[in-house]
Amino acid sequence: MTRRHWAAAAIVLVCAVTLSATPATAFAAPGEPTPPVAPPAGTAGAAGTTGSPVGSGRTLEQVRVEIEDLYHQAVSATDAYNLAEEQVERQSSEIVQLAKEAARAQQRIDDLQDAAGAAARAQYRTGGLPYEARFMLTDDPQLFLDNASRLAQGQKATKDLLRDLKQARSELDAYAQNASSHWKSLEAQRLRMAEARKRVSTKIAAAEQLEARLEKEEKARLLILEKQAAERAQSAWLRSGALKEVKGSITVKGGKAVEFALAQVGLPYEWGAEGPKSYDCSGLTSKAWAAAGVTIPRTSQEQWRQLRRIDMKDMRAGDLIIYHDNASHVGMYIGDGKIVHSPRPGRTVTVAGAGANKILGVVRPGA
Repeated sequence: MTRRHWAAAAIVLVCAVTLSATPATAFAAPGEPTPPVAPPAGTAGAAGTTGSPVGSGRTLEQVRVEIEDLYHQAVSATDAYNLAEEQVERQSSEIVQLAKEAARAQQRIDDLQDAAGAAARAQYRTGGLPYEARFMLTDDPQLFLDNASRLAQGQKATKDLLRDLKQARSELDAYAQNASSHWKSLEAQRLRMAEARKRVSTKIAAAEQLEARLEKEEKARLLILEKQAAERAQSAWLRSGALKEVKGSITVKGGKAVEFALAQVGLPYEWGAEGPKSYDCSGLTSKAWAAAGVTIPRTSQEQWRQLRRIDMKDMRAGDLIIYHDNASHVGMYIGDGKIVHSPRPGRTVTVAGAGANKILGVVRPGA
């Protein structure tokens, strides 16, 4: 490939990365319905058209469970979106690095070709005979011996130049193949991001529509039912003796992480957000530990997969409790059976009982 072609390729790679860094917007595929948009609460379309979902054989508790399930599905899709976004950022950086390495390889090829050209021109000026070879034809034995080594050195330099040129071209081809592979993977991750974004938007909109159709009194009762359900789960967890042997003492870094997380109490949940004005669940925990000088994975699923798992009895403040079978939620343990977490859309960062949701396990950052 010529220098001009490789320069164009490098420009294309950099442009591609610039485009991939632009936030993806989800569009419905041809023939698919556009994700529903919840009407603002209090408008005629919110509660007046279809009436409250309570009734016709449905209780408010059943509606609460349905709303919670929709939000849980949205949170699960949020984690998939965050993971795809993280991978897009990493692959974009790798493509930029490959473009830089390809440019350096091309420059090395150009330099080697210039050196080869200079040697060829020198040979042409001596009638097609290398300068050192003329000494080999001299009648002076001493001059022959003195310059024989120069000929050997010249031959070695030529071989080295050809070898380096071949290696540089091989490296350039490898960079091109890697860039192509990374680009395909990048596009696949961007599609996953768009699909996850659509799932999140659809589930949140469905939950908001259902909630918006509740009467004012029903909404107030719904909050009470949510609190009661959490209290029942927490009480059952405590009665199980889960905290009986927990004696871990907080570390300096763990204290800093807890302090940061508690300072965010009251800020709204926002899917895909990692501060400073809103957070999703793993955005809160990853930023809290970053404030303590420890980098951890961005998503709750990767936190569960990559961080060291510990027994509940060894748990201490600052550890992360992972929830649900698919590791779709995470909270930070702060001691005394409580966590600080960003629960779901429509809620804020809050302190809650650690056993209010189904616990998958505990992991420890910085271990």
